[in-house]
Parts: sequence; structure tokens; C-alpha cells
Amino acid sequence: MLKQHRALWSRLKSVTAFTVRQRIGEQDIASIASLANEISQFDHHQALDDHTWLDLVHGGRKGILGFTAHSSRDNQLIGYAQVSEGNETWALEVIVHPFFRRNEDGVTKGLIDKAIGAIASKGGGHVHAWLARGGDEIADAFKSAGFKKGRSIVQMRRKLPLDPWLRGTQLSVRNFEVDTDIEPWLEVNNLAFARHPEQGGWTRNTLEARMKEAWFDPNGFLLHFEGDQLAAFCWTKIHESNPKLGEIYVIGVHPDFGSKGLGKAIAIEALEYLNQKHIPVAMLYVDLENERALSLYRSLGFSPDHIDVAYTCDIKATDTSVII
Repeated sequence: MLKQHRALWSRLKSVTAFTVRQRIGEQDIASIASLANEISQFDHHQALDDHTWLDLVHGGRKGILGFTAHSSRDNQLIGYAQVSEGNETWALEVIVHPFFRRNEDGVTKGLIDKAIGAIASKGGGHVHAWLARGGDEIADAFKSAGFKKGRSIVQMRRKLPLDPWLRGTQLSVRNFEVDTDIEPWLEVNNLAFARHPEQGGWTRNTLEARMKEAWFDPNGFLLHFEGDQLAAFCWTKIHESNPKLGEIYVIGVHPDFGSKGLGKAIAIEALEYLNQKHIPVAMLYVDLENERALSLYRSLGFSPDHIDVAYTCDIKATDTSVII
């Protein structure tokens, strides 16, 4: 891989001029996926998060806009920015090939400026952009565009299996059933994450887009009912990495059933499921300011692996149309 990087750098190092244009549909998706894959390998971190990727591939929520940066020399894709209208906020994600992240190249700033213009033309509002590891140059570009550090999320990990003393009393759970559980789950998810910018406000289309992904397995989507009411759920995801990782993808409790210990109990059931699938390491993401959740995960033996930071900005509305 390093040889490939060096060869690409040798061929493109003289390219400084670039153009930014709006993503034009299916023909750009393959190139964006290839760019994201190369960046992921270079940074040892997933380049596009699940929400961004699914919005890119499936159309996702309303208000999705994508902008591509191409070298003027050979029209090669060297960067991508995606804007999506979320739950009372705009989400912005920018990825740039490592060889074009320097501030003097201007690629990152060009993509950010185009995205800001699009948001301003659509009424403006609060914007957050997540930056993962390997994004120092990109962080500098966001700062120069007026963004400031906002939320931070920490990825936590623990080895499996669980210690015997953690297992406790089993909670009654069953697997998610596609034919009957979509609407009940959406109701509870949207109550539990009413003000969450990424997880709140899901629709049937949002859920079904994830159910179409190759990693989706209803056997790893656990539900707990109190009578006829869905009270808690824990949705897992297995990453086909080396070694494999088992993620607590989404975990939630109906507000009417809070403070009963259901979150911890169903998390344990999910970790037991991952262990039965011979997954050696479990992981999850949690907001760094969510002390209650952090305390829960620490009690289950999770410890921090790394932190991703969101940069935020409030964009004023303009009357001008987006220039493509």
C-alpha cells in the first residue's frame, strides 16, 4: 500500500489547481467510495461514518448535498464534502486525500466554503462536522472557516468474553422481526433520542437503508418488552476487520422505563451474543459529556480507545443561490 501511495504522490505532487462541483449522482459514487477506502487505509480509521455513507448511497434523509473536488490536471477525485439536514442541525463531513490536505493546497477549505454556501442558501443554521484521527490539517481548515470545537465522542473497547460476575440475571430478549417491529422500534428510538442530531428523527426509510447493508443481521438486534410495550433495545454490528470487532451500534430505553437498569442488562445480553459469534473485542461510541452512559460502560469493563471531535458553526441565511 505504501508503494501505491508513493507512486500516486509522484504522479500528482505537481497538481495544485482543483475544481469543486456538485456531486452528479451514480457515476460519482464509485469514485467517492474508492477515495474513502484509500483514506481509511491511510488513516487507519473509517473515513465516512455510517450516516454519511448511507445518505450517499441510498439518498438518505432530505436535504442531502454532495460536493466533489477534482484535480484540474487530470480530473482525479481528491476530496469530497457531504451536507445533510438532520435533527435541528446540519451535518457536514469532509474527506480529502492525504496528499492534498495541506492548507496551502486549499482543497479542504474549498470544499468547506462550497458546503457553507449551500447551507446558507437553504436557510442557514447550526452545523457540526465530525473529524476523526488523522484530521489535523482538516481541523485547521475548519478553524480558518470559523468553526470551533464542539462535541466529542469517545470510542470505547473491551475484550470478550465478559467476566462471569458481570453476567448477572438474564434479561428476556428476542430478535428484531422485520415484518412487525419497524414501527414500534422507530417510536422508541425517536423518543429515546429526541434531541440527538444523528440518531433522532429516524423514518422508516432511514431504518430500511441500514437494513439493506451487508452487515445487517436481525439476530444481533435485540428487543426487550414489558408486556406489549418495547422497553429497551440493543442493536449490534459486526465489523469484518482483523481482528473482528463487535459494535454496540445503537442502544436505547423507552423513557417510561428509565432507571430500571434495562440499559445495562440488555447491553450484557448483546455482549453475550457477540461472544457467541466468536468476536474477540467489543466497541461502542459515546458522547464524552454523557457521564451517565460513560459510567455504565466503564462498569461493563469498557475503556477509551480514541476520541473524535465535532467542529461547529452557526451559518447565517443568504438570499443567494448555490453556485455549482
